[in-house]
Amino acid sequence: MSTVLFSDNEFPDLRLERDLFAAAGIEMLTAQCKSEDDVIAAAKGCRGILLQYAPITERVVSSLPELGIVSRIGAGFDTIDTAACAKHGVWVANSPDYGVGEVATHALALALALMRNIVAYHRDVHAGKWHYLSSGELRRAGDMTLGIVGLGRIGKRMAHIARNVFRRVVACDPYIIDGDFPAYVERATLTDVFAQSDIVSLHVPLTDETRGMIGAAVLGVMKPGGYLVNTARGAVVDVDAALAAVERGTLAGLALDVLPVEPVPAASKLLGHPRVILTPHAAFYSAESERELRRKAARNLVTWLQTGRPDYVVTAGTRRP
Repeated sequence: MSTVLFSDNEFPDLRLERDLFAAAGIEMLTAQCKSEDDVIAAAKGCRGILLQYAPITERVVSSLPELGIVSRIGAGFDTIDTAACAKHGVWVANSPDYGVGEVATHALALALALMRNIVAYHRDVHAGKWHYLSSGELRRAGDMTLGIVGLGRIGKRMAHIARNVFRRVVACDPYIIDGDFPAYVERATLTDVFAQSDIVSLHVPLTDETRGMIGAAVLGVMKPGGYLVNTARGAVVDVDAALAAVERGTLAGLALDVLPVEPVPAASKLLGHPRVILTPHAAFYSAESERELRRKAARNLVTWLQTGRPDYVVTAGTRRP
């Protein structure tokens, strides 16, 4: 019987994974690994690792000669050293196409909450204020331009569901050819997206190229009173620069579902800020999308053990079951 490790998770129970692996004749070990040492100790003798946030590094894969595959519960894989995995022949897999609608609608909900001052109205009513001007002047969404950074599955869905809300949709994605841009989306550079847009929504993976990409330089070209929404990866945004933009009025509002450090530190200036909306890395979530996410990530291990290749390949390996 092959053995796999579920290295870490934040789910209320693991019946989905246990049942799926048991049906395939696979033994599942569980842990809550936070460090390289944790993973190395827990994964000894395991053929695969199913992970949420645990670090998969050069040291980890070089210490586990029986390891053949790691599968991330999620689309992003920034805690995995894919180059190290490729070097050692370890397959890397993920769940790239779950929850597309959930993230896009969450991003739109955050955008509309910022533009319509929903949270501020709620706060004012509970403070005894009852007036449509209590939270300030609002602008018509139909006169505004939405900018999208990253036009993959989620970025495209965001454009599709938002196109009838805004006057224009512009987007930046240097890795997508013109023919894959929907007809209702105008192509622009990153700088032009920020210069032209009233609200910008981020939908890029975290890579060396995108880490800290949204900082003082691009935020500095926005028109005063703009809005920024991030449901992608926390480290894509320089949070200090974004907060500074809020303070000087370049940004009228900031909505973040993801942060460079999660959960948000107790001393963070984001907490309690009247023009900041925070949600707890929840954009992906619905009961259906969580099941889909977990099932697809676990199935990668089953499929690799049965066929030698996972369903969703990030990095092709050479190790065999």
